[in-house]
Amino acid sequence: MKYFIALFSLSLISLTTWAQVPPPGEPQSQPIILAGATIHIGNGEVIENGAVAFRDGKIEMVAEASVVEGMDISEYSVLSVSGKHIYPGFILPNTTVGLKEIGAVSATVDDAEQGTLNPNVRALISYNTDSEIIPTLRFNGILLAQSTPQSGMIPGTSSVMQLDAWNWEDAVVQPDDALHLNWPGRFRREFDFSTFTVKRVKNEQYDEQRRMLDNLFADATAYLEVEQPQESNLKLEALAGLFDGSKALHIHANEAKQIIESVRFAENRGVKKIVLVSGSGALMVKDFLKAHNIPVIVSNTHVLPNHPDNPVNLPYALPYELQKAGLTVGLGYERGMNASSRNLPFLAGTAVAHSGGDKEAALQFITQNNAQILGIADRYGTLEEGKSATLFVSEGDALDMRTNIVTHAFIDGREVTLPALQQRLYEKYRTKYEDEPLVQEGEKRDVGNE
Repeated sequence: MKYFIALFSLSLISLTTWAQVPPPGEPQSQPIILAGATIHIGNGEVIENGAVAFRDGKIEMVAEASVVEGMDISEYSVLSVSGKHIYPGFILPNTTVGLKEIGAVSATVDDAEQGTLNPNVRALISYNTDSEIIPTLRFNGILLAQSTPQSGMIPGTSSVMQLDAWNWEDAVVQPDDALHLNWPGRFRREFDFSTFTVKRVKNEQYDEQRRMLDNLFADATAYLEVEQPQESNLKLEALAGLFDGSKALHIHANEAKQIIESVRFAENRGVKKIVLVSGSGALMVKDFLKAHNIPVIVSNTHVLPNHPDNPVNLPYALPYELQKAGLTVGLGYERGMNASSRNLPFLAGTAVAHSGGDKEAALQFITQNNAQILGIADRYGTLEEGKSATLFVSEGDALDMRTNIVTHAFIDGREVTLPALQQRLYEKYRTKYEDEPLVQEGEKRDVGNE
């Protein structure tokens, strides 16, 4: 019996070892120079045959490679990346990464709380750094993510996290950056399983939902005016940052009327920073958004148009169309689609292909613009002196899935271990039939009957 117990315990240990994600990188101990690559700054500028130097996790030089020739580089670790490309780490907003692992396994899902109004819920303290999904983002160049709760009208508060850490305390970049509001529409889309079509139905609860939001914001305003309330109210206190500008309100709305109603609602109640998370409906009210200085995160572009009279490629071209209207535009993915969100850079690539826009402008959607919208542009989003050395090296164009092959990645100067479970599985099964012919010698196969 002792033998079987020991054998079972050993099996569990081996399975646990297999499931572990790579450990976080060690803090940068030596200054590094990446030389010879094409450098994409992230603000639209490109340096051919350039060099990036960073020390103690901070960028100290971005210049042409010829500058290195006149430097004393004896203390640097010089890495030749000739012919490759250097990018700032991509930023993924509006995601449940770190909160949701396997949707069908409830024990791995912690992205929602019971109830409709939960402004006090913080994604930060539920963030799981051991998620197997995180490495899949890193080896596509996504090094920062806005971990965001979902469900209900106010699901809670998001936080911006870097994707290489031991725990959530180490991972946090911008704590409690935004409160999220799923605006209730007068109509909603409902899937009809009998016809497998989506139909538009009236939201019978709209008036009640609006009253709930009105009461919440009115109560919060009154509560915050009291210097020393007799009892603490965490839900009302969570709204305080909206009124002093320390926290943004991210409004999730797709229909044009929803967008106008929600923005006016927030402005009338004194919200200082408003961000719209939307789809093609934003294009119909682009002038309104421009007049009110509302940045937009396009939630997804690999979708069908909302209306039958729209061009089929409208979602692909949407980021550029909004940018041409003078809006600050970021690009994201639908919350909950964790496994697919690793394709964020390829959404930007699709936007280029279907709009005729500039590739460096598309890069800005997932670097500089997302950093500005999330309030971290002073540290991340572009490769500039003094900013965080959060960047990666790709063998080719990072917006093209055929050539986005990440060879090196650094977060705050720490080199990230890229191979994870997916690569281990690839190596395991790649060699399974490598030395075995599909047909054994002397064997005949009747292909017609197979």
